Amino acid sequence: MATNLVRFEVGNAPQWGVVSSAGIAALSGSYPTTAALIEHGESDWRAASARPASIPVNSVKILSPVTAACRIYCQGANYRQHMLESGMNPDEKIFNMFFTKSDASISAAQDTVKQPAHVKLLDYEVELALVFRRPISTAVTVTSETIKDYVFAIAVANDLSARDVQLPQMQFFKGKSYRGFCPIGPWLTVLDPADFSYLDNLDLRLAVNGIVRQSDSTKNLVFKPAETISELTTFANVMAGDVLLTGTPSGCALRIPPAPVRRILQLLPERLFWKLFLKLQSRRPQYLKPGDRINAGIRSADGRLDLGEQVTLITT
Repeated sequence: MATNLVRFEVGNAPQWGVVSSAGIAALSGSYPTTAALIEHGESDWRAASARPASIPVNSVKILSPVTAACRIYCQGANYRQHMLESGMNPDEKIFNMFFTKSDASISAAQDTVKQPAHVKLLDYEVELALVFRRPISTAVTVTSETIKDYVFAIAVANDLSARDVQLPQMQFFKGKSYRGFCPIGPWLTVLDPADFSYLDNLDLRLAVNGIVRQSDSTKNLVFKPAETISELTTFANVMAGDVLLTGTPSGCALRIPPAPVRRILQLLPERLFWKLFLKLQSRRPQYLKPGDRINAGIRSADGRLDLGEQVTLITT
């Protein structure tokens, strides 16, 4: 049975606990980082999972279950329909598109997120996050049988993106790393070995102001977690507590023009091209605005796994 580990604040002190519908059972030890919990806290959280919950969830402040410093690796366009929506053919894709986010972007699942004043095209991207169990400093071949040795837990993440920085400036890292741009949680779902088969059958859903914008299943991932980790380790190191965001479904505010239109636009001088691009995107009402509320969650259809729900309010 999967275990949900929550990081919360009592007074001014962060603490970890096992969360269930009955509340939170606090761990007895102190773990300042996610890596410390992974490396030293297993006996503690397993003991806590056997105790009755004693802390109501609504009586504490929920913190991000992923702590800085850490690396946040990301996959781009990794759902079939999102690839098609982005003008790509998923059947011809032979490698991942990787990028990173700054760990300064990490925020809690119920934090408000301030929209930078210069950002006009703020987008949302619900994603399944994998939290690494152990350091990897050489290329490894990960399979569906061995992935449990590398992944400690999974969580809900939202890869918020300033499209008017990311694309015209060709700055993925900058455009996706403003403070608060990576809500994670509300908790980490630690999978038992038998639960890892669910990585290919989780439902993702994101709504803005109660209207569903994204809805898909991880069965439609083009590159599955095991093969993605294998490719990632050919050029990058990871540490316990680092994160991999596995891509977002279709339904983002960003809309790429159809291929014939793109071919015509690409004939324009670069400055004129981006000016027209920004003008067209600014007409799309789907982009986030101050006052918008985002609800995002991930769960299995049978209810066995529930990664919780994020509620994010966009502010000025």
